[in-house]
Amino acid sequence: MQKITPFFWYDSQAEEAANFYTSIFKNSRVDDVFRQGGKALTVGFSLNGQQFTALNGGPMFNINPSISMFVLCDTLEETDRVWGQLLEGGMAMMPLDKYDWNPRYGWLQDKYGLTWQIGLRSADDFAQQFTPCFLFSGQHRNQAGAALKFYNEVFPDSKLNVVVPYGPEGTGDEGTVMYSNFNLFGQHFIAMDNPNIQPNYTFNEGVSMLVHCEGQAEVDYFWEKLTTNGGEESQCGWLKDPFGVSWQIVPEEMFQLFTDPDPARAQRAMGAMMQMRKIDLEKMRQAADDESYGSSPGGLG
Repeated sequence: MQKITPFFWYDSQAEEAANFYTSIFKNSRVDDVFRQGGKALTVGFSLNGQQFTALNGGPMFNINPSISMFVLCDTLEETDRVWGQLLEGGMAMMPLDKYDWNPRYGWLQDKYGLTWQIGLRSADDFAQQFTPCFLFSGQHRNQAGAALKFYNEVFPDSKLNVVVPYGPEGTGDEGTVMYSNFNLFGQHFIAMDNPNIQPNYTFNEGVSMLVHCEGQAEVDYFWEKLTTNGGEESQCGWLKDPFGVSWQIVPEEMFQLFTDPDPARAQRAMGAMMQMRKIDLEKMRQAADDESYGSSPGGLG
């Protein structure tokens, strides 16, 4: 399993969106659907071997272009086909055309609100087809460089591949990040500063990055590092880093508890998790094993 999974928050269209995306890209499938009361809660899906998760979370948060998916296509035909299919019911933000940085590129928002940057692969591009792209804008405009330094310090297996600054004649402030590519756990990510020629989108929970942790020690490490110096704790393993980007720091054992063959154990574990900020595995285990959990004082009942 890949270490970091892009996670998309939908009102109620998670399963529909996952089916839509997997119908467009090769080697793609819906991997699992976690249901509550017969309704899909989370949908795990793969696009050309890369893993994603969609959530039916209600109308609390809306996806916006502050985090988009950059897609590299191998041929002009594939680029045009993917663009046309993703654009169905959506809207073009930058038309599919020839640009200085790519001979066939476009940026769109699909009918579910997720934004995609579609480009033709060049000989020196990396192999990864889908890359999360962070646009530092609004109150975090011009902070991409500081974020790159921060992520490189926080994540043990990280690498900064390239940083291209705005020049004196650029559309952004000179010296800020026009484009960067970096690795976390061997996965590619892109970060850019908004040149301020479009609306100032703000990072929110609409798109988050889910970090799969091996155990409590790794949960504790990332929770502490990502909430320091201006980060913010939220509920159920969610947090915001000092730059407003949302992360979910979750241990793999949590998902095992949620899918326990005994639905009562799974429900008790989830009930305990819903009352947490940082995930506490031991408390989840205790709740799963305690048949009185939820009816006793301090429980769910």
